[in-house]
Amino acid sequence: MIFKYCPQCGEKLILKEIGDEGEVPYCGSCRRPFFSFSYPCVICLVTDGAGQFALIKQGYVSDRWVCVAGYVQRGETLEEAAAREVEEETGLKVKEVKYLKSYYFGRDDNLMAGFAVIAEHGDFTLSGEVDSAEWFDEKTAEELLSGGKVCNELMGEYLKAR
Repeated sequence: MIFKYCPQCGEKLILKEIGDEGEVPYCGSCRRPFFSFSYPCVICLVTDGAGQFALIKQGYVSDRWVCVAGYVQRGETLEEAAAREVEEETGLKVKEVKYLKSYYFGRDDNLMAGFAVIAEHGDFTLSGEVDSAEWFDEKTAEELLSGGKVCNELMGEYLKAR
């Protein structure tokens, strides 16, 4: 997000040289810089730890099988967000959350923290934003995720790390 007006007082921001950062939007009234930022998100490759991977479809986002993803809520750690998103979207009980790598997703200006999430293998209880979810073996999951840049890279990181 790039600020043009102060989110505290509403004054139009000016560009001001701030140390090594260069010119930054600055509020003269509040005497505060407002650095641009990306929205923090999590993206989770869900596995049962025994070779099965849970992928979801969300028609409002894409027609592809994808990993579970979502925004980090205020006051939440990245790990808490990963567990919450998996449980909310799939209904699966999370057993372990392991950070793998971060990704920048330019289309939505998101900074995504990538996680491998081990969940109990079971039936899905889907949230209203998920159209379907299924368990896939490793080879099939790799093929299904190969069309999406971040999901594909996350799968690669998981396979490399184990």
